[in-house]
Amino acid sequence: MGLTRGVLRMLPLLLVALGAAGALLLVGSVSAWWWCAAGPLLALTALGGRDLAQRRRSVLRNYPLIGRPPFLVHERARGAEAEEPFGTGRDVYVDGHEFLESSMRPVEVPDEPPVVRVGGPDCTQPYDMALLNVSAMSFGALSPNAVLALNRGAALGRFAHDTGEGGLSDHHLRGGGDLIWEIGTGYFGCRTSEGDFEAREFADKAALPEVKCVSLKLSQGAGPGTGGVLPGAKVNAEIARARGVPEGRAVVSPPYHRVFSTPRELVRFVARMRELAGGKPTGFKLCVGSRRQFLAVCKAMLAEGVTPDFIVVDGSEGGTGAAPAEFAGGLGTPLTEGLITVHNALVGTGLRERVRIGASGGIATGSDIVRRLLQGADYTNAARAMMLAVGCVRARRCHTNTCPAGVATQDPLRVRALDVADKSERVRRYHRATVHSACRIMAAMGVRDPGELTPHRLLRRVGPTTVRSYAELYEWLPSGVLLAEPPATWSADWAAADPDSF
Repeated sequence: MGLTRGVLRMLPLLLVALGAAGALLLVGSVSAWWWCAAGPLLALTALGGRDLAQRRRSVLRNYPLIGRPPFLVHERARGAEAEEPFGTGRDVYVDGHEFLESSMRPVEVPDEPPVVRVGGPDCTQPYDMALLNVSAMSFGALSPNAVLALNRGAALGRFAHDTGEGGLSDHHLRGGGDLIWEIGTGYFGCRTSEGDFEAREFADKAALPEVKCVSLKLSQGAGPGTGGVLPGAKVNAEIARARGVPEGRAVVSPPYHRVFSTPRELVRFVARMRELAGGKPTGFKLCVGSRRQFLAVCKAMLAEGVTPDFIVVDGSEGGTGAAPAEFAGGLGTPLTEGLITVHNALVGTGLRERVRIGASGGIATGSDIVRRLLQGADYTNAARAMMLAVGCVRARRCHTNTCPAGVATQDPLRVRALDVADKSERVRRYHRATVHSACRIMAAMGVRDPGELTPHRLLRRVGPTTVRSYAELYEWLPSGVLLAEPPATWSADWAAADPDSF
């Protein structure tokens, strides 16, 4: 089947080459006028051969000749032909427009971008996290070459690569990049035959030097409250081995964890994971739903004297090919509100200094990074932008195993088109440029360190003549206030939060 599809993709080039050969025969046997046909056909044949030989454009390697028109449209849509002249063209007077406050006394851009030390009081192997990292994307959903390119890019750029919940594979380990090993509800890579958590296998893999942090996935932005799905067509022998599942059968992650059912049990399990991981930073990821439930987790942290080293807040605007379309954007909390909720809850319970907060969901530019730092994050993660860096053309075929760019497929003929050396360098360049942009923006704001960013520096137009800062638009709790005297806006949720029940 794969060979047949490969021939079909090459058919236009084969027909053009045959046409060129036939036209050349007619030039010699019938009339020199046939050069009018032979010349263009030979040129197209040469162009198709060049498409096959080049390594920069995966779509052209998979679809010589016919992949060119959409590629050109894609490039022009990105504004590659010219710089934008005479202003941005944006309407800055519409309600909802946000902008950052610049300074009359900017500072120098630092020679090296800042990093964030992740590791609370119970962590013995802290990790310095970059301001931007690769967000969770599993091997299986992504091709082996895409995973390897992301990991090598992370190694070149000195930032972290989240494995996603699909287990640790050789492709994660070959590139030399720092890994955040994500464990989901399926416990892939550390599961028993019945689908339960397997502590010994987890400890062995968490001890690998490439694994710098361990993350427990509670939920993700694009599909909170539901398990992911990997179609059986993608589950080849290698993926089955990495995940510990049967080959060729669809893999459905459960919607909830088996190893805990209450906030207190969750906190205890995080502590157990950190102990099994030899003291490496351990945390969890979630798309915020109920504020009361998250406050229940905070109460459990206080009761048990245990905190995660980090919490990644995933916004509902995040994307995935592994959840129902109706979930995307309509279930769970958007990143801004979720991030501010988690930050406030930790501050209000006096736990914020022990826990670092990561933010993921729609982050692509330097200004996105700065906005999230202003809203309470310590660092950010990007998935969609990193996929674009390795060649994704948004064909929306992730679930069909026919990705034309070789990014989200396990078809060997399509995967080979994604050149790892070229794409890993693109990932590095994208990361460097984006983080540098964030540092330049902070310098223009007069900020030397991300810790100096405060909510009053981010403003939003809320009317034709009215602008408010985030310090005014949102409530920001003082440290420890929930333990002393909860404000009226939080008191009902705080009172209802139960560390022994979600």
